[in-house]
Amino acid sequence: QVQLVESGGGLVQTGGSLRLSCAVSGSILRINFMGWYRQAPGKQRELVANIHSGGSTNYADSLKGRFTISRDNAKNTVDLQMNSLKPDDTAVYYCNVVAVVGSGVINYWGKGTLVTVSS
Repeated sequence: QVQLVESGGGLVQTGGSLRLSCAVSGSILRINFMGWYRQAPGKQRELVANIHSGGSTNYADSLKGRFTISRDNAKNTVDLQMNSLKPDDTAVYYCNVVAVVGSGVINYWGKGTLVTVSS
């Protein structure tokens, strides 16, 4: 089975930094997109950033300049560097992968990692 494992979440003070990482494993033919979403308490899940296998990136407008997404195609990992964190960044962050497997194209989700930014 395809598995996504996130790491790097935790508690950080306002203005601090965290780096999230997502490792993908399983019977994957190729990965089209990798990215991060987040869901704050009482809110809908929203896009943070994603990156195409060719290197093109997409960020939420409000996060540009603070967050940076990167990808290692050889290792099948995607990272999210988060700087100048604010309390509003507190959320569960989910890794997302759009991959080609034997049965077709499937959208996979990790279990999530909690990021808490204290005031």
